[in-house]
Amino acid sequence: MTGWAAPGLGPVLEHAINPVLAVLLYVTFLQVPAAELVRSLRAGRFLAAALVVNFAAVPLVVAAMFAFLPADQAVRLGVLLVLLTPCVDYVIVFSGLAGGDSRRLLAATPLLLLAQMAALPVLLVAFMGASLTRVVEPGPFVEAFTVLIVIPLVLAWLLQAWAARRPAGRAVAGATGAAMVPLMAVTLITVVASQVPKLDGNLAAVAAVVPFYVLFLVVMAVVGLAVVRLFRLDVPGGRAIVFTGATRNSLVVLPLALALPDSMAVAAAVVVTQTLVEVVGMVVYVRLVPRLLPLR
Repeated sequence: MTGWAAPGLGPVLEHAINPVLAVLLYVTFLQVPAAELVRSLRAGRFLAAALVVNFAAVPLVVAAMFAFLPADQAVRLGVLLVLLTPCVDYVIVFSGLAGGDSRRLLAATPLLLLAQMAALPVLLVAFMGASLTRVVEPGPFVEAFTVLIVIPLVLAWLLQAWAARRPAGRAVAGATGAAMVPLMAVTLITVVASQVPKLDGNLAAVAAVVPFYVLFLVVMAVVGLAVVRLFRLDVPGGRAIVFTGATRNSLVVLPLALALPDSMAVAAAVVVTQTLVEVVGMVVYVRLVPRLLPLR
């Protein structure tokens, strides 16, 4: 509603996306002590399952859908940008709500972001040809990794160290942690409101990809379960794997879509549309995944 009521705010809100997302990830990282994070990185089977579901299974699912996507190159590129990159932010919140192992998933976040930095250009060339290599440059992803992962993680560890030594630090950490849900809402509102004005004239193209996003969520629930069984993970770990396979990195890849030429501007709207579909899908997943993987 904000985007339509005040379309002039769109460019301002675009500049706010990364700062708001960085704050959300900072609060997210604050939930897990540094020592626990390091221990979680040793969970070899879990990390292997996360990599397989995101960088082997997901590209195969996308490949099966690719021929049926709208012919518009900008629309196809937007779909590929968002579906080929695993989420590194609010997936942790939704996974936790469903009883998934958010700590191990949080520990995998830097690895998942680094892996998609390396894999995305290769996958885009495989799907759309070598002419698109200029579209995805390492610079924006390196910036995203620094601003959205490294800086928030270091700041979270510093606050944890302060909280371990001083009551004032514990009070600040507690108050900051309580801001998780409001921050998630602010982040989603900022992203959506910044892009809604761009939907004018592109509604048909954007609407055409909605069924593919819904289908992706349905298929990945089944694929995620298969990967969980393949790696024989425990229930909390298995739930987290289902979520990481289904949730996509729309917020972090949006700056890449926004940097495309004006002739491909619809790609950003296609990316944001996936966010809207996914948020509804995650509400369903929070109820569905515990039933698919019940505690024994």
